[in-house]
Amino acid sequence: MRTALAVLIALTVLSCRDPRAEANIAQAMTDVGTQITSMQQDYSLLQSELDSLRQVVARQDTILGRLSAMAGLPYTPR
Repeated sequence: MRTALAVLIALTVLSCRDPRAEANIAQAMTDVGTQITSMQQDYSLLQSELDSLRQVVARQDTILGRLSAMAGLPYTPR
């Protein structure tokens, strides 16, 4: 009986967590959330810039096609 009580007390004491450690974990989780949000915003900006560049390339490809047609040269777009 005494050993069971001693084990129970030992487990109770060992299962208590340090409040500072809990606060550090909470802060780390908040920081991770902030970083993920920042990465999502960066990805959104990157996707917007990529779409813009695709439009520019498509426009230039159209212009090259028209110029080659006017000059009578064969042109195959990529």
